[in-house]
Amino acid sequence: MSSRLAKALSVAALAAALAACSSTPSDTTGGVGVGGQGGAVMDPFNPNSPLAQQRSVYFAFDSYVVEQQYQPLVQMHAQYLAANNQQRVRIEGNTDVRGSSEYNLALGQRRSVAVAQHLVQQGVNGAQIEAVSFGKERVKAAGYSEEAHAENRRADINYLR
Repeated sequence: MSSRLAKALSVAALAAALAACSSTPSDTTGGVGVGGQGGAVMDPFNPNSPLAQQRSVYFAFDSYVVEQQYQPLVQMHAQYLAANNQQRVRIEGNTDVRGSSEYNLALGQRRSVAVAQHLVQQGVNGAQIEAVSFGKERVKAAGYSEEAHAENRRADINYLR
């Protein structure tokens, strides 16, 4: 395991432990205000909720490492999922358009699994999570600029009804 990944996992574990000690009250949906969201309604199906607005984890080129800047986002979803164990999610891995379809399907899968592993490490039951890849088939931003490529290198957390 690389020291960068080990350090990121240590930070995530520490953040999860600290969050478990939090005295933030739950709202009526069973979620909690986390990630600086205060008393925000934590409902993944409410378009005004942070759970609905912040669902994408972005990746560096040719990488499937969940970077530290996305730890609060993953933690927010993990806390909701751990408190609502009947709720299921599909983590959808995506890539930019560069590379073969086969390579991008595999990379997208590694990205979705990486996010799923972070959720499990923070207390989510693995049975709640499905990790899939769409490779380069579901672009979020059209074009061949670096900005478009960066927008497409992601894993999306989608809640299932």
